[in-house]
Amino acid sequence: MRLESGQLARMADGCVLGRMGDTVVMVTVVGKERPQAYTFMPLTVDYRNRASAFGRIPTNFLRREIGVSDAEILTGRLIDRSLRCCFSKECYSDCQVLCNLISYDGVNDPEVLSVNAASAALACSNVPWRGPVAAVRVAFDGSGPLVNPTKQQLEKSRFNLILTAASNHRVVMVEASGDGVPLDVVHHCTHCALDASSNILAAVESLQSSVGKQKRSCSMNWQPCVALVDAVRQHAESPLKGILSDHYLDKVAVDEKIATLRQETSLHVKEIFSEEEVAQFDQSFTDLIRLTLRKQIFETGLRRDGRRLDALRPIDCKVDLYKPLHGSALFQRGQTQVMCTVTFDSRQAAFRGDVASLLGGSAKEKSSRSLNRRELGHGALAEKALRPVVPREFPFTIRLASDVLESNGSSSMATVCAGSMALMDSGVPIRSPVSGVAIGLVTLNGDHRLLTDIAGIEDYFGDMDFKIASSQEGITAMQLDTKLLGGIPHSIFAEAIQAGVVANGKILEIMSRCIASPRNSPKPNGPVEEMFEVSPAKRARFLGPGGTHLKRVEAETNVQITQIDDTRYSVFAPNRQCMEEAKRELEVLLEENYEDKLEFGSICTAKITELRENGVMVTLHPQMQPILLPNSQLDMRRTGHPSILGLQVGQEIYVKYFGRDPVTGHMRLSRKVLQQTVPSVKHELPSFKTRGNPWATSQGKSEN
Repeated sequence: MRLESGQLARMADGCVLGRMGDTVVMVTVVGKERPQAYTFMPLTVDYRNRASAFGRIPTNFLRREIGVSDAEILTGRLIDRSLRCCFSKECYSDCQVLCNLISYDGVNDPEVLSVNAASAALACSNVPWRGPVAAVRVAFDGSGPLVNPTKQQLEKSRFNLILTAASNHRVVMVEASGDGVPLDVVHHCTHCALDASSNILAAVESLQSSVGKQKRSCSMNWQPCVALVDAVRQHAESPLKGILSDHYLDKVAVDEKIATLRQETSLHVKEIFSEEEVAQFDQSFTDLIRLTLRKQIFETGLRRDGRRLDALRPIDCKVDLYKPLHGSALFQRGQTQVMCTVTFDSRQAAFRGDVASLLGGSAKEKSSRSLNRRELGHGALAEKALRPVVPREFPFTIRLASDVLESNGSSSMATVCAGSMALMDSGVPIRSPVSGVAIGLVTLNGDHRLLTDIAGIEDYFGDMDFKIASSQEGITAMQLDTKLLGGIPHSIFAEAIQAGVVANGKILEIMSRCIASPRNSPKPNGPVEEMFEVSPAKRARFLGPGGTHLKRVEAETNVQITQIDDTRYSVFAPNRQCMEEAKRELEVLLEENYEDKLEFGSICTAKITELRENGVMVTLHPQMQPILLPNSQLDMRRTGHPSILGLQVGQEIYVKYFGRDPVTGHMRLSRKVLQQTVPSVKHELPSFKTRGNPWATSQGKSEN
């Protein structure tokens, strides 16, 4: 890895060019000079993949990079989570970090490179930031950990860990996914990542000392008003303790009481302090809630809802909610309620556009609702947790939808639990059930307490949100975010993982009482897929001209027919009833017909249906497909066009049948061979002799 600064974007507060192989990322940093009394850090991180970096031209009409892909948003969130905790609240001011992928070699990872380049850009800028941090990706392939693996190595690994660390081996951010890996593998990879991050931190610090700018001072621009802080504490501390210690209040009641108290306290301080001092009220009141909540946990050992530190919220599970659904589950944990539904479709559905959206134009219209980066991140985390247990050879495309009906903390981990049960309810043979839990952290005066299954207020006012998803086999996904300046010690990180695995074991036991394993057979309303064998001789009749026969069957029975190879066709139906209807239609196409009554070498009567440049189309029976009789088989003489011989549409001629070509499956007929000898034996299909059939051949009729 190579980090460069001083040549590009010199008007920005900071710019670093990161190189790893031929993968190049440029990161620029710009921040406002004067800090403001924000209750959060207004940090904006944007990551963009340039099409030119991949040697491609955008495929949209304007041939420009329009919009942001899901992968870009997830990478931007990864960078944001790595940088945010190193901003102190005294220096909160607007800051923008832009990461552009300039070149990609298809081997080296741009995500980790972007985090390190962003860390170096902030370190070298004049933005007050308490970094640097260093990111490392570690994979485990069974033989041992691989630090910063290539793309090919990562695809073969069982465990994928991205860890961002600060000095003294403190953990800042973790994003991981695994194939049910045990805890010893997780700890081994974590130690490797922390060791590897030390070299990157040293390189960034060296770059900062060489070309870094003087940091802007922020301590003199914003100072909390001590008198205002005391006034807020004296007026609100006692009633706030009463609210937070009332274990019978739910989330809505607590929020309402705190909002009322905030309003009353705000009116009180406005009568005493100036407008400039009152501007700091929101931060002071928020700090008071945070401190009061922590003191209560440390002094009583109980949380706001009365639980012990390692206790779970009440859990209730249900499956098979509505019969028409392929799979469904409802997971309730405290006041967090998630409903997951599973829908099956054909394998092609994963790559097929939504026809209704395309025809209606909605795919081209801008949504009135902005894209929620948080929802996208939670969905990606739940997918990481569940994907390893889903069999790769499953014959259908699976869509797992999650609806958060109530939210009071850890909705993403509730989605993992509900999604696992919904998959089992639908009959997907998952390897093992998966559950998820969020572990929190509160610190006070150098001491700490871990909180199992955190609620919303503990997430907001706590110091850590560590989401852990695991099965009985091991870890499937992890995501850690911390608010502690400079990250958390590795000892707390290891302690939190152990607490999460223990909690997930309890959750899996509760889930097993509702549904312990996947259904042995799919639901009656579930989709069906069957294979059809079609011989080359019947292929033309099966497909029809331009595939019209199959298109008709698909339209009438709501099935999807896909050709697997020369003789096999896959039929996907949304339910058993549609499959039976489609099978009846297909059997009609494949049933034995009049062609089977033809004998090799027999002479038949054929009716001309069309004149072509290369021959004539003839039918041997009304229910048989037209057959091409080429010019070379029309006459002993060389023929350029059938009209030269006086042939007309509707005319009946004698032809000799030579079976079907074993390679192409086309029927072989000849009129030319009959001109060499006088026909003595004629073969006519029985239906041609039927009374009233306009295509019947008179035995006394001679050929022109």
